[in-house]
Amino acid sequence: MKTYLSGASALALALSAQAAQAQEHDHSQMDHSQHQAAPAVTENHEGHTMAAVAPAEGSGTSRLPAAEGGGHSGLHIEAGNDWMVMAHGYAWGVHSNQSGPRGDDKSYVQSMAMLSAEKETGWGRVQLKSMLSLEPLMKNRGYPSLFATGETAGGEALVDRQHPHDLFMELAARVDVNVGEGSSVYLYGGPVGEPALGPSAFMHRASARYNPEAPVTHHWFDSGHITYGVATAGFAARQFQIEGSIFTGQEPDEDRWDIEKPRFDSWSVRATWNPGPNWALQASTGRLKEPESLHPGEDEQRTTASVHYANGKGLSAMLAFSAKDRRPGGTLTAWLAEANWDLDAHHTLFGRIENVKNDELFPDHHDPLHDVPFRVSKFQAGYAYRLPLGEKFNLALGGTVSAFAKPDALDAAYGENPMGYTLFARLSLGL
Repeated sequence: MKTYLSGASALALALSAQAAQAQEHDHSQMDHSQHQAAPAVTENHEGHTMAAVAPAEGSGTSRLPAAEGGGHSGLHIEAGNDWMVMAHGYAWGVHSNQSGPRGDDKSYVQSMAMLSAEKETGWGRVQLKSMLSLEPLMKNRGYPSLFATGETAGGEALVDRQHPHDLFMELAARVDVNVGEGSSVYLYGGPVGEPALGPSAFMHRASARYNPEAPVTHHWFDSGHITYGVATAGFAARQFQIEGSIFTGQEPDEDRWDIEKPRFDSWSVRATWNPGPNWALQASTGRLKEPESLHPGEDEQRTTASVHYANGKGLSAMLAFSAKDRRPGGTLTAWLAEANWDLDAHHTLFGRIENVKNDELFPDHHDPLHDVPFRVSKFQAGYAYRLPLGEKFNLALGGTVSAFAKPDALDAAYGENPMGYTLFARLSLGL
């Protein structure tokens, strides 16, 4: 068991410096990722007037319910010339233990630092976005996660492991040009970004805010949130958004400290509907050119649909479906449901249920179960105790427990009743 603490220390120092510098201009409880257009007066189902605000912004160009507030809060710093600089980040110490023959235990640190700048103009809006992580310190094998697959370590497929994030998670810009009341056309892109495919990435969803584990369905829904080379164009109105992307289909390689060469060999389209401040529904599809390095010549048509709900009073939830149609190859589907419920100012309950069809659990070509698809389910429940640390930082202490449902044919590899648990301490700037 090995603990990596240098990443947490470095990130905490960096965030502390940002907080000190911004002391006089801080708007610490404002949401840094939600951009609101001018309110339009509408009526609710009881006939009372209410302000219709713009949806919250998730990762990349994805949308979330306006009531969710974008999933994060942090520092807002007035930088002059009408620029607003926004900072958010966290360092997350986790101990994970997964049982069974394929299980493992590990103590590790997850981290993320976001710094962006935004300027409103007479004709629209300009955004500059960056997001970084020190998770490459975790090494390429990442952390144990039963039934998770995707990417490689040492040239071999990662199975029952979750890979770490790259140093550069986003380096991108977005420019919106107003074309009507509450509507715009926009361009988004950069050397590192996220295409218009799937729901908002898990670490940007309030429904997964305190869950320390990536979904085992990550490579069905939001594995493209770190893509080297993205260009997106779209039309955005208050209640709907239509967009399309060209991007690099292959997932990041094992060198997680560099910026990879863009290829722009893949495409996607996405439509999002926000019927009210509590809802966001999206459907998307995309053609990915050879996304997995161990499967050269195999493309993927990925299709997703998701429904997000937030009541604005501490409850956020998402239900999503995805299908990976591999060409050549079969189609693998996945379902995901997750929720986060802030009971009060200190106590949070959260959980996740996943069901996935996966044929990558036995990468050895000589294994009789190689390429055999198995449908497995993961059931996870968690609790977090939230403790504000002054006006800038928050500490969450908690844990999760997981159980799995699987075919009997997997008993020899995983045991009859594999289980998992995590313990964590999450220090964040903002929520």
